[in-house]
Amino acid sequence: MSGGFVSAEEYYQTEVIPTPEGEFLELGSIALLPERRVAVSSRRGDIWICEGAYEEDLSKVKWTKFAEGLHEPFGMFWRDGWLWLTQRPEVTKIRDLDGDWRADEFVTVAAPWGINGNYHEYAFGTDPDKYGNVWVALCLTGSGAAADDSPFRGWGFRITPDGEAIPTVNGIRSPGGIGFNAAGDTFYCDNQGLWNGSSSLKHMKIGGFMGNPVGNKYASLQNVLKDPGTPESGSRIESERKKIKELVPPAVVFPHGLIGQSPTGVIPEQTGGQFGPFSGQTLVGEQTHSQVQRVFLEKVNGVYQGAVWHFLEGYRSGIVPLRLSEDGTLFVGGTNRGWAARGGKPFTFERTRWKGKVPFEMKEMKLTKDGWELTFTKPVDAATAGNPSSYQMAAWTYIYQKSYGSPQVDQAEPKVVKAEVAADKLSVKLTVEGRVKGHVHELDASGIKGAEGSALWHPKCYYTINEWIP
Repeated sequence: MSGGFVSAEEYYQTEVIPTPEGEFLELGSIALLPERRVAVSSRRGDIWICEGAYEEDLSKVKWTKFAEGLHEPFGMFWRDGWLWLTQRPEVTKIRDLDGDWRADEFVTVAAPWGINGNYHEYAFGTDPDKYGNVWVALCLTGSGAAADDSPFRGWGFRITPDGEAIPTVNGIRSPGGIGFNAAGDTFYCDNQGLWNGSSSLKHMKIGGFMGNPVGNKYASLQNVLKDPGTPESGSRIESERKKIKELVPPAVVFPHGLIGQSPTGVIPEQTGGQFGPFSGQTLVGEQTHSQVQRVFLEKVNGVYQGAVWHFLEGYRSGIVPLRLSEDGTLFVGGTNRGWAARGGKPFTFERTRWKGKVPFEMKEMKLTKDGWELTFTKPVDAATAGNPSSYQMAAWTYIYQKSYGSPQVDQAEPKVVKAEVAADKLSVKLTVEGRVKGHVHELDASGIKGAEGSALWHPKCYYTINEWIP
C-alpha cells in the first residue's frame, strides 16, 4: 500500500476465533467476564459466551447462548454479576440466577431517548466511568433531519448506576463507537456527513456542543443543556468556535480516505507494555478499511488535540467493537451489513497479540511553541533524523457546512526548517514554519531511518491543531 503502510505480521499476530456453527455473528459488543470468559453481542440481538478465547488452540472454543431478542446492542460490560449493555431503546442489565450461564433476569436501567425503527437510530454505550456512569452517544434519526425524528437523537447521556439519565452533550451526528482515553475522559467517533467535513475523534466534554445542530431542537425537553444555536454553514470550525462557546472542536480529525473513513470503537491502551510500546495511547477501530488506528492525545489550554497513525490491518470484516485485556490480548469484532468493508467477510471475531518485537515507529507527536517534538520507539539515525529535508508537511482544513462532508480546503505548506536530535536519539525537536490553527497537519517522515537502518513502520501521521502552546 502507499504511504509506507506495511504488514503487521512481523510485530503482531492475528488469529480468527471460530464462531458458533450456523450463526450469523455480526459483532456489536465485546465484554470480558470472570474465569477468562468473553461475551459478545450480535447485531441480530443475541449474546453469546465464549470459553477458550485466550487459549493457544482456538479450535476448542466453546460457545453458550446467554440471551436473545435484544435490539442491536453496541456497548457491553460485566459488573458485579450483571452484564450491562446499551441497545437501541435503552440501557439494560442482565444476569444469570442459577449458574448455567443463561440469562434469567432482564432489567431496564434507563430509556430516556426515543426510537421509531429508523435504520440510523443506533445507540453506543461505554463501560462505567470512575463514578459508575454509562455514557451513551445517540445517532440522529436518519443521516440528517428526518420527518420522523425521535426525541434526543443526536444527544449524549450519562446513565447513573441507579438509572438517572443526565443530558451531557448535544450536536452528535453519526457515532461509530464510544469509550475512554487513558485519563478516563470520554471520546466518541463521529463519521463524515452533515456538519462533519471528515470523520474524527471527539471529546465528549460535559455541556459541550459536538457540532451538528440537527438535534438542538430537543433542548426544550430538558433543563440541563441549552440550545447553542446553529453554526454558519460554509464557515470553518475555527471561526465558529469564536461565536459558539459550547462548540468542542474535533480532538483528532481522521482525513477521509487517508486514515480510514468510518472510525468506530474507542479503547485506552493500558496494558503497561503487554501490547507493545504504545501504552497510554488510544486505539480506534475502523469499519470500512478493516483496521485499527493509533491515537496520541494531549491537552493544550484545556482542549484535546493530537495525532493519528495507521496501526493494524488485515482483519476479515469491518471492525466495530474492540476490547483489550490486561494480558495484552486485543479482541476485535466485525460486521459489514449495511456498511461495506475491505475485509470482505460478513462478520468476524479475531484476536491480536504483540509478538514481542518492537517496531521502529513514531510514538508521540507533541506540539511545541515552535513546532513539534517527536518521540520514537527505538533510536533514530542522527544524520537522517537531523536533516530537515527528511520531513515533508502539508496542512488543510474542511468546510463546516450542513451539506454532506467536505473536500480538503485552505491548503497550506508548513516547512520543517530545523531538526534537533536528542542525545539518546529517542526524540527529535522540529522547528516548523507555516503551521495553521484549526488545520490538520500531515507529517511524512519517510526520509528518516532508525539507528539500525530500518525505515519507519508507518511514516505518516496527522496532527490536528486546536490550540497553541501558551
